[in-house]
Amino acid sequence: MAFRIAFTEDNQVNRTTFQQKLKSLPDFDLIFSAVNGHDCLEQLKGLPVQKLPEVIFMDIEMPQLDGIETIKIAKPLYPEVHFIVLTVFDDDDKIFEAIRSGASGYLLKHEPASTLQESVVNVLQYGGAPMSPAIARKVLSIMSQSNRANSNDSEKQNTVPSIITTREEEILQHMVQGKDAKRIAATLNISVLTVRKHIANIYDKLHVQSRAEIITMAHKNNWF
Repeated sequence: MAFRIAFTEDNQVNRTTFQQKLKSLPDFDLIFSAVNGHDCLEQLKGLPVQKLPEVIFMDIEMPQLDGIETIKIAKPLYPEVHFIVLTVFDDDDKIFEAIRSGASGYLLKHEPASTLQESVVNVLQYGGAPMSPAIARKVLSIMSQSNRANSNDSEKQNTVPSIITTREEEILQHMVQGKDAKRIAATLNISVLTVRKHIANIYDKLHVQSRAEIITMAHKNNWF
């Protein structure tokens, strides 16, 4: 059964590139391609529930209605639809807005088709929140700068909550460092599935829904 996918991007070249990537993924069914947030919302409005895209890849910077505002509007209306933000490395001022908007993942635009496929599987089958390592590191850097500027206690390390096991804390630290599940599995010499189960437990215990929220929480509480 194919995954139902949609894409919102104002740049024609980027739309064409994305569609070409999807053609190499036989398990993906492109429901629609929208040119901006308003177009995305209009196309969603006309679809029966069983035809709604399961995942929408959403550009951030668009005229008329940008990706962040589109997600804020669409998520309450279509809670079953997951949004994965597509960004560029320079979007520092937009990263935390995207985190708060309700997106399920955050990827760089140049990611290959295999990463797009893995991110959809991660979200739909494992309840994960895919994030490009470069974006995770960027979030980490921004949070570090913010903490240094606004806190006199930045050098005081607090302990990770006791509900987090030793193994989960180990995985949590690797996540904060920007590593994805595959890299964590290789580092710890365990399976990717085991890592994903631990990550799901961490999300549940910390009441978060994304890697970005974990990074924010870790730095706010100065865990590592």
